[in-house]
Amino acid sequence: MAKKITPKLSKDSLEFPREAGRSLRPSYDPEAFGRWSEQFARFLGTARFLIFMSFFVIFWVGWNALSPGNLRWDQYPFIFLTLLLSLQASYAAPLILLAQNRQADRDRIQGNEDRARDERNVADTEYLARELASLRTAISDLATRDFLRSEISDAMDELLKKLKDSKDSKDSK
Repeated sequence: MAKKITPKLSKDSLEFPREAGRSLRPSYDPEAFGRWSEQFARFLGTARFLIFMSFFVIFWVGWNALSPGNLRWDQYPFIFLTLLLSLQASYAAPLILLAQNRQADRDRIQGNEDRARDERNVADTEYLARELASLRTAISDLATRDFLRSEISDAMDELLKKLKDSKDSKDSK
């Protein structure tokens, strides 16, 4: 009886998939985060956001300036409001830059595709121009209808003249 030889497979073999290592770092989808940042940047650029922020600041300042002292949560220099607006700006700026970078990448890809399409169009146009020039050259070598009519007319005139000459020469003999 022949003994079957099977190679011993280890966990480091290429025949086994590697297990995903566990990490304490949070994982995220960069594309999803990028799409979210673009939506956020678009929202920051709308009139709705400007009106909302204006009403929020007017309400904040009005409440803290005109309400009774025990109901105010932010006194006159409005330091807490300044802190909130600075925090919002510190998060908004990088998100806007991320959205701009993604848009610049899309514009660069679109520009490359446009350039490639333009090069193909130029090549096609040059090819068609060469074909048209060769057709014009070929057509100029062909006999036109007017040329054929004039040649046939000339040939008929010559034949008629020869017939007339031969008839006159027969009559004169």
